[in-house]
Amino acid sequence: MMLHLGTMGWSYEHWVGNFFPAGTKHEMFLKEYSEHFDTVEVDNTFYGIPSPSTVRRWREETPEGFLFSAKFPRSITHETFSAGTAEKRDIFLRNISLLGSKLGPLLLQFQPSFGPENTGVLKDFLSDLPEGFRLALEIRDKEWLRDGFYSLLRDKGTALALVEAPWMPVVEEVTSSFIYVRWEGDRRRVQGALGRVEVDRINEISKWAQRVRGYLDDSLEVFGYFSKFFSGHPPTDIQQLKHLLGV
Repeated sequence: MMLHLGTMGWSYEHWVGNFFPAGTKHEMFLKEYSEHFDTVEVDNTFYGIPSPSTVRRWREETPEGFLFSAKFPRSITHETFSAGTAEKRDIFLRNISLLGSKLGPLLLQFQPSFGPENTGVLKDFLSDLPEGFRLALEIRDKEWLRDGFYSLLRDKGTALALVEAPWMPVVEEVTSSFIYVRWEGDRRRVQGALGRVEVDRINEISKWAQRVRGYLDDSLEVFGYFSKFFSGHPPTDIQQLKHLLGV
């Protein structure tokens, strides 16, 4: 399968009754989620390194073929100048690797203050990462968006995360053998906790359907994740995109 569509996280109580069946207990959320979608972006790894037991539980609760994309912890991506970053990186990679065949791309999400003056830091950071992992990188300073940056990512086999958000323009560059899309939305317009679509985003989803179809026609594997702040109800967003793609 070349197309993997999911949401950013799965632990949402406000999905009970409008996505999860009524009465679904929190401990059953992941299992229920994995019966509908084949991938998820793990958000809580951004806030801390998951324990081996947690990662093993994720693996055991999901079917074969399910893929977890995971954010690098912010203690790594937001403290790239700090002592101990390499040790934290190694622990995170060791633990998340327990997913085995269910490990998808890993997302490096840098803060807005991490600008192109840190090109050397980024190059060293990517060069020091162990091989064998698929990496996607999200930047939040549009000054990065230049040929030298794209070349760096291509040299390192790293996907530039394509973002639908107010703070970034739509980027056409492809820098790896797979595509990583994050439909983040606008927190000023969407609460994301009402369990329903709050803003109709069908026009944006229709445009993305054309782009995704093009990637698939070019034999590029596509990973895409919807935030609760995109329309307010990520499961609906996925259903709309799949319908437009005819899958």
